Amino acid sequence: MCILSNVIKYMNFPTNIFKAYDIRGLYGIEVTEELAYRLGRAFAEFMKKDQRKDDLTLVVCQDMRASSDPLKAELIRGLNKQGIDILDIGLASTPTFYFGVAKYAYDGGIQVTASHNPGQYNGFKMVRPCAGPISGESGIMEIRDMVEKNEFPKIERQGTVSVKDGIIEDEVTYALSQVDITKIKPMKVVVDNANGMGALVMDELFKYLPCELDKMYFELDGNFPNHDANPIIEENNRDIQKRVKEISADIGIALDGDSDRIFFIDNEGKTVEPSIVRGILAQIYLRQYPGGAVGYDVRPGKITEDMILDAGGRPFLTRVGHSLIKEKSKEEGAIFSGESSGHFFIKADFGFFEMPAVVVLQFLKEISESGKTVREFIAPLMKYAHSGEINFEVPDKRAVLDRLHKKYREYITQEFDGLSFDLGNYWFNVRASNTDDVVRLNLEAMSEDVVKERVKEISDIISV
Repeated sequence: MCILSNVIKYMNFPTNIFKAYDIRGLYGIEVTEELAYRLGRAFAEFMKKDQRKDDLTLVVCQDMRASSDPLKAELIRGLNKQGIDILDIGLASTPTFYFGVAKYAYDGGIQVTASHNPGQYNGFKMVRPCAGPISGESGIMEIRDMVEKNEFPKIERQGTVSVKDGIIEDEVTYALSQVDITKIKPMKVVVDNANGMGALVMDELFKYLPCELDKMYFELDGNFPNHDANPIIEENNRDIQKRVKEISADIGIALDGDSDRIFFIDNEGKTVEPSIVRGILAQIYLRQYPGGAVGYDVRPGKITEDMILDAGGRPFLTRVGHSLIKEKSKEEGAIFSGESSGHFFIKADFGFFEMPAVVVLQFLKEISESGKTVREFIAPLMKYAHSGEINFEVPDKRAVLDRLHKKYREYITQEFDGLSFDLGNYWFNVRASNTDDVVRLNLEAMSEDVVKERVKEISDIISV
């Protein structure tokens, strides 16, 4: 009976939860305490090999989901079993996790979180020293195979567990050291934390600012009772948009579940395009580092490129995905990079990763010094019309890309992440999902009419 049980468990191993950037699945079905224990052992052995040493101290933390505590306990047990010493920093956002690993020069770490996914999900994010990413192309699939095989060397020494407090305070102190907050004018700021982990940092940060903070959904609740913690979906921003207008706020800030993505709402209650935010931040850092390299992903966001060039910077394209952008940015020596989904990556002496506290301060200072409202500031930058991301379920992803390649061959601008095309008054990218029978279309143009016309044309080709 025991042998049969093990065979069934092996046959049902959830390979699908090991994704391009993290591990994520349904708690109790795909992500279990047994899997967390195995993952701890596998990650320990992977990191020993990766760092070429056995004496490692790794940071561990968790988000606010009810399932995160038991998963973290088993994760630590597995890591300790393989002789790894653990620094437990408790409840932490993903940027706090990155900061804790990088700032204090630990050997890497693993966080229990499912980011913006609904409450029934959980998972794990893993990093190397300096919060360097571990992606599907640089370790996750190797770790998956080790977890599935479940064969690990016996280690005589058991690892230890210690607790470190004060990481959030240190993170905010660092953010404050990067921006002259005396230039930030008094503002009324609405922050929607979506019951996620960003509340801890935002609470601490705004203690030092001359701003009136209007809190929305700051209670940590992994069931996300108010709305999904994913601000890239406009429906999830309705509450903060309404609140900004209700109280005549100067600006709104929306964070996702683990706080590594940030969106801004202007004083008229409209979401600011991430490509515009990215361009503003790029220009801020180019004033500090003239001629620097700035990265952005292949999804259309032409205003970013315009603003980098206007500021004398060197723009470069990256594939979609925070891990891939970080890896490419390291190669290019980037001073700043940003993703269309609201990930903004700040260069520090100790790493290159998301720092929403720094982003908030930089944005507030820039608006303050302009003497304009957010809407007045961004209005000249709202040059292009956008389709948003449109998903198509298709029977053959490769065939779709082949049809587009044939139709628009002479207009191709890149082929390393889907296909991108530039036809003068409109430009677009089509990418295939890594896991589903889905292709994603993102299109920009000089006008809304062109967007509508060309989205229909391309949709017809995709949907043949």
